[in-house]
Amino acid sequence: MSLNETPRGERIHIGFFGRTNAGKSSIINAIANQEVSIVSDIKGTTTDAVFKSMEIAGIGACVLIDTAGFDDYSNLSEKRIEKTENILERTDIGVVVFADDDISQELEWIEKLRAKKTPVIAIINKIDENKNTKLLQHKIEKINLRAISVSAKEKKNIQKIIEELRNIALDIKESSICGHLVKKDDVVLLVMPQDIQAPKGRLILPQVQTIRDLLDNKCIVISVTADNLEKAFKILKEPPKLIITDSQVFVKVYEQKPQESALTSFSVLFSRHKGDIDIFVEGAYSISNLKNGDKVLIAEACSHDPLDGDIGRIKLPALLRKKTRADLDIQVVSGNNFPIDLSEYSLIIHCGSCMFNKKYVMNRVEQARNQGIPITNYGIAIAYMNNILEKIKK
Repeated sequence: MSLNETPRGERIHIGFFGRTNAGKSSIINAIANQEVSIVSDIKGTTTDAVFKSMEIAGIGACVLIDTAGFDDYSNLSEKRIEKTENILERTDIGVVVFADDDISQELEWIEKLRAKKTPVIAIINKIDENKNTKLLQHKIEKINLRAISVSAKEKKNIQKIIEELRNIALDIKESSICGHLVKKDDVVLLVMPQDIQAPKGRLILPQVQTIRDLLDNKCIVISVTADNLEKAFKILKEPPKLIITDSQVFVKVYEQKPQESALTSFSVLFSRHKGDIDIFVEGAYSISNLKNGDKVLIAEACSHDPLDGDIGRIKLPALLRKKTRADLDIQVVSGNNFPIDLSEYSLIIHCGSCMFNKKYVMNRVEQARNQGIPITNYGIAIAYMNNILEKIKK
């Protein structure tokens, strides 16, 4: 990712769904005005999902996702359809492409999108070839959708798709990471440990995004490492309005901070920005109910090689066992490897999810809630286990 690009997790995700050879790839190429996906008359050309990050006027930063046809009958069809199902979880706007009179499968996928409260756009493609466009429109209208008829091949009515995407995108409100805690001219101190976990030569994504958000809110931003925290307080003429720290040094910062300064963490901020803060707080209190033999799932959004002191694999498990004094079965998953059946777990602790969009995180939260499993977030859980959850800003 370029330093000038909006992170994928902050972009509106637009998923394109349809049968093989319905013209999904051609429509995406026409919208992007470039060859994003391979187009072929051979069915099943798109096997894995193709992601194209771009900017569309009136929508802003977005990701166009080309998926495998849901009528794929090849030897790998089950895995391909499973991957397409996974794309549903992160789709902010669903575009379903019709190109045949039989729309039974399309209707099934529209219901899947609607079940996730995802707005849907219906597209009838190949109007230059299909003589039954009016019949298709009538069928689609019966499910309370207005179809846009296009020809991706001739680039006809593509602008109408873009206009409809813009209209829906207006309802997907961007939220500020820190706007509920700060105002113009507030001094905000960021405590950012540069230990073995910190990537060499750069800041981690939550830190970068938080700095940008604070600057957008016209705040005065000062950054410091944990070992220079005391010096920073001495240099400042007045206590900072807000201190944002890495959750791993919550206690150290809390013990040193001025009484007037509010305290939170990057992970806590992202629990609101990407998830549901109230559900995560409620889930943290269930830590006290854990007992011997209980299974805890720690879920990370990104895949990485664990290092000494890894928060998900070492620090969080150690804190959990210290807090509960229980022999817990702690399992860690990363990336898309989130179990469908969560019934064996007594608690889920999710990372800050800077790499996921909010839709994806909220689908995981909803999945846990539907199965009656408490779910919380790294920062919220760490604050609870250090007995400062009620003393920090959320």
